Amino acid sequence: MKSHRPDNFSDRLTEASKAKQALLERFRARPAADDPAVLERLAQQKAVAEARDLRAAQRAAERAAEAERQAALEVERKAQLAAEEAERALQDVEKAARAVALAAAQKAARDAKYAARQARRR
Repeated sequence: MKSHRPDNFSDRLTEASKAKQALLERFRARPAADDPAVLERLAQQKAVAEARDLRAAQRAAERAAEAERQAALEVERKAQLAAEEAERALQDVEKAARAVALAAAQKAARDAKYAARQARRR
């Protein structure tokens, strides 16, 4: 926004000098590095960072424990599926054995019937 009075070069130089001086005063007004307030703030920042790192490590440990638990559950589930598959295979084998035994018994009965019929004819 333009000012109501026209600025000349010397006014601008004066304003720039005043701004630089104010910035320099702000810089000088800062507390020194060995000031107790600065040291306390740095100690607080360090404590916060350490607490953050501790929480991150705890979360990582919890994630690792959860992954291990999930892996154990997966192994258990696979073992259970394998046991069920083995049981089904055993049942299939027993069923096949019963079918073979039944077929053999039926053939033996047919053969006996045939032999009896042949014996009656002679």
